[in-house]
Amino acid sequence: MAYKDEQLNEEKVFKDPVHRYVHVKDRVIWDLIATPEFQRLRRIKQLGTTNYTFHGAEHSRFNHSLGVYEIVRRIIYNFQDRPHWNNDERLLCLCAALLHDLGHGPFSHSFEKVFKLDHEYFTQAIILGDTYINKILERVASGFAQKVADVIAKTYEDKLVVSLISSQIDADRMDYLQRDAYFTGVSYGHFDMERILRVMRPIEDQVVIKSTGMHAVEDYIMSRYQMYWQVYFHPVTRSAEVILSKILHRAKYLYETNDFKFKLKPTHFISFFKGKVALDEYLKLDESIVHYYFQLWQEEDDSILRDLCERFMNRRLFKYVEFNPNLQMNEWMELYRLFQKANIDPEYYLVVDSSSDLPYDFYRPGEEEERLPIHLLMPNNELKELSRHSDIVESISGRKRTDHKLYFPNDLLNDIKDENIKNRIKAILYGRGEIKNVK
Repeated sequence: MAYKDEQLNEEKVFKDPVHRYVHVKDRVIWDLIATPEFQRLRRIKQLGTTNYTFHGAEHSRFNHSLGVYEIVRRIIYNFQDRPHWNNDERLLCLCAALLHDLGHGPFSHSFEKVFKLDHEYFTQAIILGDTYINKILERVASGFAQKVADVIAKTYEDKLVVSLISSQIDADRMDYLQRDAYFTGVSYGHFDMERILRVMRPIEDQVVIKSTGMHAVEDYIMSRYQMYWQVYFHPVTRSAEVILSKILHRAKYLYETNDFKFKLKPTHFISFFKGKVALDEYLKLDESIVHYYFQLWQEEDDSILRDLCERFMNRRLFKYVEFNPNLQMNEWMELYRLFQKANIDPEYYLVVDSSSDLPYDFYRPGEEEERLPIHLLMPNNELKELSRHSDIVESISGRKRTDHKLYFPNDLLNDIKDENIKNRIKAILYGRGEIKNVK
């Protein structure tokens, strides 16, 4: 029997709090899960610093990846014998679902922003590089690893396969909304996934939804909207992200300063500081390693690095105020100067952070990051774009919401010796325009 067709003697199951069970029967999938590259995802949190706000958010990319695989497995089971579905693509879909987040680094998106990295690039590099993952995929068939990488890169020729992993209603989103809601303890991310899976239909190039399932999709869209603003963009989580990014910026600056000597040399970060990260170096860095450095950097000679690490490790986060960059830049510039006069470095202690999200969009040809819309399959087999048929979705379609916060260490402000400077800073933060209501 060919490796690609080989089945386990007995089906393996992972007990899962979201899907109850994750079922594995294919030898290929079982072998991929056992690789060091996939097991590394146990040491990468799904939600980065969100556990500073929601203490239960300790789940990993490993959990999520298994969940996405399980959803795709169920979708494929429902698609069997339906027109437009090619069952020869089954194993490719399952592998791409399992491996789609393989390249995430520690603290995921925060880490990427600092070092200008792209987890999808590293996902493909792991799949195509000299790795255990690659060896298993190439055992399936020569060039199979490239096919998996192409699905993740959204360049694979069969767009129906791509849409299962990456679209506005895909297995990735359906898993992380429910999983993140479960572990954060909120109710926003729950929706009727079983109903959505039942009304999904494969057509050429994409998955569509039977019109009778429209309300379940509306619920899914609104769940995503609420999760972004109530969980993913929570200002306390963002405060922890700000401190995390400033630690990494400070460590990079100190490394590039020839006269500074670390007590603990940042060995695991050096390639990141230099912007030349080899794959083996990338795979060695996980969140346990980052925490080790942050723990010991609390004893470094540099007061800023020492303070920021102590804040991050002990959850002494920055306070924040609402901020409108279009109306309040003069106030920010004055605060910047006042912080300098008070010997508080504004590069690290006065930070504007912005978050934005587009919950649903219809097709805008030629625009950056074109988004294929969700289509409803009407009783007469006509396709209708979701927002044309749903008043709820139409109300949020194409509307990008952006939120800005100004972060600062309130405790350091209280320690300012010059009362005039202290009072002026607090007057700006607490009492003018929208810069008020410190939280």
